[in-house]
Amino acid sequence: MSRHVFYSLHYDRDRARAELVRKLAGLVPNNELKPNEWATLRRTGDFAFKRWFEQQTRGRSCTIVLIGAETTTREWVRYEIARSWQLGLGLLGVHIHNLLDDRGTQSSKGEDPFAEAGLGANAALVRTYDPPEQDGKLAYRFIADNLARWVEDAVATRKAQP
Repeated sequence: MSRHVFYSLHYDRDRARAELVRKLAGLVPNNELKPNEWATLRRTGDFAFKRWFEQQTRGRSCTIVLIGAETTTREWVRYEIARSWQLGLGLLGVHIHNLLDDRGTQSSKGEDPFAEAGLGANAALVRTYDPPEQDGKLAYRFIADNLARWVEDAVATRKAQP
């Protein structure tokens, strides 16, 4: 059975890297916003974004935070993390800095966003994975080989919490 997941990311900076991960077999991603839809949603305001997030997480079992160079600085990523925890979703992070973007470049490694997202002591329960491979294709393969298992672990961890 495929898990339905929500991907949280720094949209402007990491969309191309995230798209690689979103295409992996074995998981059903949330609907991706196209750039013009994302721009419209941002202009519409906080309520519209929160409503979109609630719709996107309905029926999902896990939120996967794709961690790029600036992900931790994003207000909405922090919101998605905190709200996912409140909703009882599994939660995990995957560093994607070694994946190639649409220009064929990598980025610098971002910081772990979970401590800054208002989870308190629960942040220690959220696992973050950093592919050991420097080569973009090998890092992708590492994520592809492990992501479904990481999701299962995150869901089990969250179910064990009050």
